[in-house]
Amino acid sequence: MTAPLDREAIAERLAATGYVPDRDLATALALMQRLGRPLLLEGEAGVGKTEIAKALAEIHGTRLIRLQCWEGLDRAAALYEWNYQRQLLAIKAREGHDAKVVEAEIFSEAYLLERPLLAAIRQETAPVLLIDEIDRADEEFEAFLLELLSDFQVTIPELGTITATSVPHVILTSNATRELSDALRRRCLYHYVDYPAPDREARILLARLPAIDTALATQIARFLAKLRKEDLAKVPGVAESLDFAASLVGLADLREDPDAVRDALIALLKTREDRARLAPQVIARLVEASA
Repeated sequence: MTAPLDREAIAERLAATGYVPDRDLATALALMQRLGRPLLLEGEAGVGKTEIAKALAEIHGTRLIRLQCWEGLDRAAALYEWNYQRQLLAIKAREGHDAKVVEAEIFSEAYLLERPLLAAIRQETAPVLLIDEIDRADEEFEAFLLELLSDFQVTIPELGTITATSVPHVILTSNATRELSDALRRRCLYHYVDYPAPDREARILLARLPAIDTALATQIARFLAKLRKEDLAKVPGVAESLDFAASLVGLADLREDPDAVRDALIALLKTREDRARLAPQVIARLVEASA
């Protein structure tokens, strides 16, 4: 396992990758590494939870292994499967051979399909294991995952027990579409990822969009903070704010080109209802308030 980084070092290195953390997030990541515990990141869709795992893998120079959860996800899809088609072909090609020899051959590494959880356990250098949107999986899978995270080992009946040589850095994300079990929450450290404050969002825009002017980035960040307080069906996340800002690069002030601001809303508002709610006079009010 790579040596733990302190909070300041993590914050600096994340910022160098283009991810600007706040103090609490940097603290959570530092403690995750120091204690060797999984970190549960909860928050609305679009606030940058998945990007945290990507940036963490980059600063450690290690592999990011991602398990995308969905309803009905089972152990086989998350851990390992046997390549049944190849096994059947091998059995057919070896008809007449000793059955025990054939069985030993087809249940070997050559026929094993490695899925994300097994891949993470078998990495020699500790990877970042991202278990994305764990709230979409069902409770049965959550219980299996809890067992795996307790000892980082798995038993494959045909191959034996495989134990992690380097414990992965584990990040779980949740959009809170369902309540997670108390057992999983107790196993993890916890951090709630909120929409960034205006000053932090301005820093994000400057980090990701070098061509943008500082004053414009600040004004856009203030505009977004006020926009998110409106009655919207789909509140724009950081990815949308980056697209919005990229559309407005070159302006000195949002007030100088109201049409450009309205046109750029295509990057922010993703439903017909939200576009209707933000009438021109509402946009003008938000732009004026963010100046």
